[in-house]
Amino acid sequence: MKTSLSVGATAAGILPGMLLCLAVALPSYFLGNIFPIAGGPVFAILIGMLAAIFIKKKDGLKNGLTFCSKKVLQYAVILLGFGMNIGTILEKGAESLPVILSTISAALISAFITAKLLGIPRKISILIGVGSSICGGSAIAAAAPVVGADDDEIARSISVIFLFNVIAAIIFPSLGALLGLSNEGFSLFAGTAVNDTSSVTAAASAWDGIHDSDTLSGATVVKLTRTLAIIPITIVLAVWRMRTETKKPEQEENKAGAGKFSFAGIFPWFILWFVAASIVTTIFNLQSEITSPLKWLSKFFIILAMSAIGLNTNIVELVKKGGKPILLGFICWVCVSVMSLFIQHILKLW
Repeated sequence: MKTSLSVGATAAGILPGMLLCLAVALPSYFLGNIFPIAGGPVFAILIGMLAAIFIKKKDGLKNGLTFCSKKVLQYAVILLGFGMNIGTILEKGAESLPVILSTISAALISAFITAKLLGIPRKISILIGVGSSICGGSAIAAAAPVVGADDDEIARSISVIFLFNVIAAIIFPSLGALLGLSNEGFSLFAGTAVNDTSSVTAAASAWDGIHDSDTLSGATVVKLTRTLAIIPITIVLAVWRMRTETKKPEQEENKAGAGKFSFAGIFPWFILWFVAASIVTTIFNLQSEITSPLKWLSKFFIILAMSAIGLNTNIVELVKKGGKPILLGFICWVCVSVMSLFIQHILKLW
């Protein structure tokens, strides 16, 4: 009986904040469908930040906002695994691995060096580096709880990634034609140098419209192959954070409420469920009738989580602190794009 009351009290505590997030997420979802080049998560952050200006008291909303920005975000990553048939992805994406590994390395190294030179906070530089190298918002969603990033840091990182995703989706088809890329070459370029799936789709669809080709399927496979890098990256970040925290003479509570640190507390257990979902999809060769609804739910959960993050973010502070992260994102974006083209040229893939 006591447990039932406790569960009921918890549900009642998170409900107001969750309903507010849902009120932001629903229009964001539809706007994302109308303007796929931006995507629902970006609209969720923007609408959430604007709504936050008019919400003076958040005490009754806090539990629900925290649940959406933390737990729902992890559920979104887990469900993402149902869209990952590892065997199919590796079979079709094997030739893209040298380019993918090179671009991931370029992004992470350039993010590390630039952050040191510009004095950018470590967590933001990690999120932008991971987002630029792997798969944009999904990678940031996976890495954020591992490094203990707060909502403001997540919002800044997502905003930077969004900016260069839009630019890439607009200019890459013309740039590819100018460079004389083949259809296969542009498919690989779009899949490795553009981050979020919506922007990869926009860029590849624009190319297909101009050249009457079918690069979209190839670019999507390359993008999904990149997404697999979420697994080792989050585990490495967990080990790094544990080593960093245990070196401190005194443990301080961070914004995520860490207190005493342990590997069990930092390790991204939800990634194991992501892996399990991928293995189930691969072993049982789950068909789209089963995986499509789960992939849709994953995308909607990300929008729901971004709504909470937007509602917890001060838009004025975001604009004030945005200069250096934008420069970092630009450098990562250029390094990834140049590396993708360079490796393709060396390997004579276009």
